[in-house]
Amino acid sequence: MSETEPWTCPTCAIPVTTPFCPRCGESPLRPPDLTLRGIGTKLLHAATSIDGRLLRTISVLLRHPGELTVAHLNGKRMPYVPPFQLFLISNAIFFAMQSLTDTQVFGSTLQSHLHHQDWSSLAQSLVAERLRKLGTDLPQYTSTFDRAAVLNAKSLIVLMVVPFSLLLWIVLLSARKPFIAYVYFSLHLYAFLLLLFSLALAVAAVEVRLGGLGLGSPVVDNILSIINLGVCGAYVFLALKPVFGSYGIARLIISGSMALAAGFIVVAYRFAIFLITLYTA
Repeated sequence: MSETEPWTCPTCAIPVTTPFCPRCGESPLRPPDLTLRGIGTKLLHAATSIDGRLLRTISVLLRHPGELTVAHLNGKRMPYVPPFQLFLISNAIFFAMQSLTDTQVFGSTLQSHLHHQDWSSLAQSLVAERLRKLGTDLPQYTSTFDRAAVLNAKSLIVLMVVPFSLLLWIVLLSARKPFIAYVYFSLHLYAFLLLLFSLALAVAAVEVRLGGLGLGSPVVDNILSIINLGVCGAYVFLALKPVFGSYGIARLIISGSMALAAGFIVVAYRFAIFLITLYTA
């Protein structure tokens, strides 16, 4: 059967004279499609197509801030991975890097919450109350909390996008863009940040191999945090102009403010994961 030979779509049950059904996108079944060789060919094509699309998307994300958001807003979507899917892929890369380096950024351990966070005093009071309610002790509860914290941090990470999108919408309300523009921008920014955090974890791991403490060292942790914050601000600055048409001193102020907001949201998310895990684990 040639591509132009009439056929009947098995899904829509309508006659079709084009290579693909205009309703559902179905294509005609050919004899090779039911062979192992045909299936292997399709799998290979699908894998290379996905990889090529993903690599192209990540390349644009890293090299041309804001261009992905503009492309999706203009309807140019086929060459790139959708924003939410890209965010999930970046999330998977980030948590894979956490596993490889045995480091937790968002799903901090209970001991970290109790002794090394700004809210440690509050955490000690809340944990003591929770232990009394559950009728258990700290060592037994710690293992349960730590496992649940990692899962919660991974599954709820998209929550960071919500407050950032709302803040960006408020700050750039005069841009008169549809709200989805702010959501796309935020998804792309946090996808970039997760990849940036992955790189920071790799750098910290190398520092450990060289005999250092990695993120366990306040100096290394602070340096990497400052670098991440600066890179975030630069990325927002570069992305604001193509997406929202921001320029001049306002663009500089907005980018700095939103970078600080992103940093605050990261800390707030870590605290939120503590509360969610504490009262669900």
